[in-house]
Amino acid sequence: MRKIIFIGVIALLFYGSVEAQTEKYWTSGSETIFSFANINDNGETGGDIMRFTPFLNFQGMYNVDMSKNFGIYTGVFLRNVGFIFDRYIDQQTGDVVKKKFRTYNIGIPIGLKIGNMDKLFLYAGYDFEYAFNYKEKTFQNEQKTDKFVTWFGSRANAFQHGFAVGIQFPYGMNLKFKYYLSNFHNQDYMETIDQVNYNPYKGLEANVWYISLNFNLFKNTELIIVE
Repeated sequence: MRKIIFIGVIALLFYGSVEAQTEKYWTSGSETIFSFANINDNGETGGDIMRFTPFLNFQGMYNVDMSKNFGIYTGVFLRNVGFIFDRYIDQQTGDVVKKKFRTYNIGIPIGLKIGNMDKLFLYAGYDFEYAFNYKEKTFQNEQKTDKFVTWFGSRANAFQHGFAVGIQFPYGMNLKFKYYLSNFHNQDYMETIDQVNYNPYKGLEANVWYISLNFNLFKNTELIIVE
């Protein structure tokens, strides 16, 4: 019985020590994305072009720093993500055209941070995302020939996910690498044109990846303690 009481007291003291050292706070930051994709279009690979996306990428992070050298995070984000493919074969006409695909995703990250929480540290996590807005543009001979936007459609896979790793530098700058393990498009999507059924994304496998610059993503400039 005394051993059980002793262990309980030690556990309470340890919990109190950890709780006293824990800092909980929110941070937020923008994200400038340089995206590419690993593409396999029915056996044909390559054809991706860098996509530059500086706008409407917002991230809010809830940080739990358990010490000066270790922490975990979650939060919420809005992200503009996609890729450019210049070897797309139009199933209706047989023409090779350039396509620009993108979705707006809302998501939740879960990850951990290791290093000096006040200066330089590494982080790694996993993101779960829902794609609620889809845009597609078509170009032929560098001239835009088609453009459309859909809300809550089924052209892209609605639920997307992938891992992210990065480094937080002192003074707020942050560099991140993100890779989507989910395929961008829904290959089973079907549309009917002139009473003929087409699967425009059948066999189109594309895993988006990107490098991004983030600013003040984890920088606790104004400490907000969450009780």
